[in-house]
Amino acid sequence: MQAFINDAIAEGHCPGAVLWVEHNGERFHSAFGKRALVPAVETMTEDTIFDLASLTKVVACTPSVMLLVERGQIKLDEPVRTYIPEFAGDGKERITVRQLMTHTSGLRPGIETKSGWSGAAAAIEKACAEIPRTPPGTAFRYSDINFFMLGEIVRRVSGVPLSEFAAREIFAPLKMADTGYLPAPEKLPRIAPTEVVQDKKPWRGVVHDPTARKMGGVAGHAGLFSTAADLARYARMLLNEGELDGARIFKPETVRLMTSLQTSGDLPPRALGWDIASGYSRPRGKIFPFGSYGHTGFTGTILWIDPHSRTFYIFLSNRNHPTRESSIVPLYSKLGTLTAEIVGDFNFAGVPGVPADKDLTARIESPIPATKRAASRAKVLNGIDVLVKNNFAPIKGKRLGLITNHTGHDRERNPTIDLLKNAPGVNLVALFGPEHGIRGEHDVSKIEDGRDTKTGLPVYSLYLGKRRKPLPKQLEGIDALVFDIQDIGCRFYTYASTMGLAIEAAAENGKEIFILDRLNPINAAAVEGPVLAEPPTFVGFFRVPLRHGMTVGELAKMYNAEKKLGAKLTVIQVENWTRALWFDQTGQPWTNPSPNMRNLKQAALYPGVGLVEFSLSVGRGTDTPFEQVGAPYIDELAFAEKLNAEGLPGVRFAPIRFTPTASIHKGAECGGVYIMLTDLQAYNSVDIGIILARTLYQMYPDQFPVDKVSRLLLHKPTLEAIKSGKTLAEIHALWKSEQDEFMKRREKFLIYR
Repeated sequence: MQAFINDAIAEGHCPGAVLWVEHNGERFHSAFGKRALVPAVETMTEDTIFDLASLTKVVACTPSVMLLVERGQIKLDEPVRTYIPEFAGDGKERITVRQLMTHTSGLRPGIETKSGWSGAAAAIEKACAEIPRTPPGTAFRYSDINFFMLGEIVRRVSGVPLSEFAAREIFAPLKMADTGYLPAPEKLPRIAPTEVVQDKKPWRGVVHDPTARKMGGVAGHAGLFSTAADLARYARMLLNEGELDGARIFKPETVRLMTSLQTSGDLPPRALGWDIASGYSRPRGKIFPFGSYGHTGFTGTILWIDPHSRTFYIFLSNRNHPTRESSIVPLYSKLGTLTAEIVGDFNFAGVPGVPADKDLTARIESPIPATKRAASRAKVLNGIDVLVKNNFAPIKGKRLGLITNHTGHDRERNPTIDLLKNAPGVNLVALFGPEHGIRGEHDVSKIEDGRDTKTGLPVYSLYLGKRRKPLPKQLEGIDALVFDIQDIGCRFYTYASTMGLAIEAAAENGKEIFILDRLNPINAAAVEGPVLAEPPTFVGFFRVPLRHGMTVGELAKMYNAEKKLGAKLTVIQVENWTRALWFDQTGQPWTNPSPNMRNLKQAALYPGVGLVEFSLSVGRGTDTPFEQVGAPYIDELAFAEKLNAEGLPGVRFAPIRFTPTASIHKGAECGGVYIMLTDLQAYNSVDIGIILARTLYQMYPDQFPVDKVSRLLLHKPTLEAIKSGKTLAEIHALWKSEQDEFMKRREKFLIYR
């Protein structure tokens, strides 16, 4: 990092800089190059005060707004005109505070600064005369107008200017002594100058941004000055969920709200004020995960924070000194990538600038090693949690039919049935039960209609003979269907098939359908296996791979669009979840989705082990279904030895004998293997299933009914390859083109990045 910064200085990208890198309290900081080049050369020091430019948005304005949100004085989804009544006309009355904070208001990037206007009041007047370029909430356009309007909201709600509010409520409690607007004269010698103006003197202690300067130096979008050490205290507070050294600035939930994804659909991922993964997020680099956040400033300033690994970096420069022709853009991605690499392996020994009293020579472990994965620091909310948080607004006033089962509940395990039944303004009139019933108590092939004893509501079975979707007669008194069931991310798990048929029924009968989305418990980053290549069945409903890497909400969007159903579909999205997170990293409570799906390990193995469940025992009728396979004819020692010789990553096989009390080989002692997952990041579930089938067919061709694998595999070329003893590499080659095509299809419908 030092080398890249020194190269940037030598190439004229900036005169100097200060770097601060911190991981789990271990830190490195250093100054580079020159603070000033004109009118005299000055050496850069670590206590240099910089014009933060647009870092003002997230260090002063955003936290000030969020404090007032936390106190109930500002509401994110209130129209801006609630707080600035003159902000109306031309559609502006529909712009909300949240849309200002996510740059989705539709307003232009800025107002003109060439005429002779001055003062904050004049800027607000000009903003109130703006005409939105796009309808609110439909497009992302980074805009300074958004944030100086937010600064004005803070002033009107709190009764004091933004500068005073931020100083009193944020900077003073955090002991950020060098942070504030309009720096005092005694601090001028430490301030890094910016652009040289007409009289051949640079701006120094005066904000560079022309709009903020004409507003008097105090604005929500620019005008703040600070040091690297002060910003480090601010970043540390955010990583500590709102508290630092005994000073609590925010409640933890406020920090999570402020820094979590707030945009959806085709809009770039943005939090409240903070950037996550838009065109402005180059400082994230190539390694930091989705869920890290940060911001940049025009003067050459960067702050990027990764809560997952408790890491942040600060880069402060005055790249527009002596002219604005210089650029640090080439540094952005390099610094972010190198900071993330530090988390994996970095030795501070002998590096200049390291405090002597810090022991920083030890290896810093990866934040999410294979066997020690970090939990999400944000509270993950499923669709039902979000619906409750939003007071059921999307479904109020509608007669509802709820498709659910025992997994339909919020974080506190309150059943979705009860939540909807008791919610004011919500009219729940019927229930629809999938395989295993609305309470998850049935493990039979046919479930009858009935009545829920607790609510008295009619229960229509969606697992009754050939009936798999709501009938027109059952939908006559219903305006909308609501689906809330926990899927496990496997193509042949039938709950998603029930959802697809419900979407069909909604489209055919002119009903709305709401999908209360839920996280994919085995993560939604990994995709495995062949794409469905045979006519759809109830256990092969979607044209997706065996492990599809999608949520039910994303599957619903794909199915509705690709089948051209035209259903009026709304997905209530999961919050604070990223695709790579497994269920045990989310804080959500586990409920067995079906009688033989009892833990996350079983769910992780199911897309592969499930392939052979019609051919031999997969442990149904034991305490560990899908963690073991066996049959009376198997020599468990030879079988385990042969499987382990395959060298599959992340998995080992132990010889075992067991007697299932249900399903195939019921009551018979079976030889087989117990499957141990040693590395969730490396294993491949579908490969396990294929190797099980291939090995069993090689060892017991007359006893292992290999053709029954096709019932869930639904890919004849793969079945033939298994029977002919093809290698995994050869089998994978059969899928490559179809998987590539699927990934392109899938990308259009992903909600979570």
